[in-house]
Amino acid sequence: MAEFRSNGQTVGGQVGRSEQPAQEPSPDPRHTVQRTPEGRGFIFMGDVTHRMLTATQYIAPLMANFDPSFSKNSTVRYSDNGRLFVVQWDNVRLKDREAEGSFTFQAVLDSNGTVIFNYREVPIPVEQINSTEHPVKVGLSDAFLARLPSLQPSEANQRTIYEYHRVEIDTEKIVSGSSFELTPLPTCLQHTSCELCVTSNLTAGCGWCNTLQRCSDGIDRHRQEWLDYNCPEEAKGTCEDYNPIPPEGSMSSFNQSSPGPTASSAADEEQHVTTDVQAGSPNVTGITENAAIIAGVVGALVLLVALTLLAVYYINTHPTVAPPFYLMQRRTNNYWPSMKFHNQGCQSSYAEVELGGHEKDGFIESEQCL
Repeated sequence: MAEFRSNGQTVGGQVGRSEQPAQEPSPDPRHTVQRTPEGRGFIFMGDVTHRMLTATQYIAPLMANFDPSFSKNSTVRYSDNGRLFVVQWDNVRLKDREAEGSFTFQAVLDSNGTVIFNYREVPIPVEQINSTEHPVKVGLSDAFLARLPSLQPSEANQRTIYEYHRVEIDTEKIVSGSSFELTPLPTCLQHTSCELCVTSNLTAGCGWCNTLQRCSDGIDRHRQEWLDYNCPEEAKGTCEDYNPIPPEGSMSSFNQSSPGPTASSAADEEQHVTTDVQAGSPNVTGITENAAIIAGVVGALVLLVALTLLAVYYINTHPTVAPPFYLMQRRTNNYWPSMKFHNQGCQSSYAEVELGGHEKDGFIESEQCL
């Protein structure tokens, strides 16, 4: 059996059913699996989305109705060094059959997929363990939970658990001091490209789903996702559908060794070029007409502004002409000062100016004395 280090974590002891989740590193980050050592002799491999999944997604060195709370010496410990994940059940006893002795065994999960079961103490034959209160299983199992099409409307949202694979060990061979090693076989999920997926001799029945970038035969715990993204239909295609390769003769017209064009072919080429140009001419005409309209509007605005500035300049430089006086007369008294001249004879050379409205500014106009 694999030896535990002093930093091994205790999962069970005084509790009857102890669980401790731990994340299992995977070479493919999309397939990270949660591992939950369970006090009754197995490791649950998955998320608890349905209670029945614990009976179908497991690694079980000896699943039975163990009771770790019977004694302080009964523990379930695990250790993880990055490559090996080890779970050990120490001195656990069967519920209501504690007098028959304690069991000590362990499961070793290697990062390369290898699983090892080691048994140090097995006081009674496994066949004699009663499965009435709890199932007795030794081996591996996996299942998927999926919503499959149904003809009955009431069952449209019904989910079904499918146990698609199970590996069982002959319980008659499980005795004290025995050990079993389970080596993984190649699967479609290990292929990371379309070419490897469809051409590998290690696997069969694989299909490539380009949307998920995944190789699968559709029968694994990702079944629901495979169906949701229509991967069964997409897997019927070929790799060239996702990576199109141009025909080899697509550039043959530029090959120097090819014969020169004949008169008819030259005429055809000229005709094609003419057709392309005519097809593009309406767009050019439309752009030209729009530009002419915009230019005309801009020109008119510029001319209007210039005329306005010219008129203002003319009025300011020629105040005695009729048009300026007319404009001045149209002004209100609030802006233009009203002027009143008081004739004072020749006693004064100046005339006083009175302002109208609210203006505070004014001027004094000189008056000639005769």
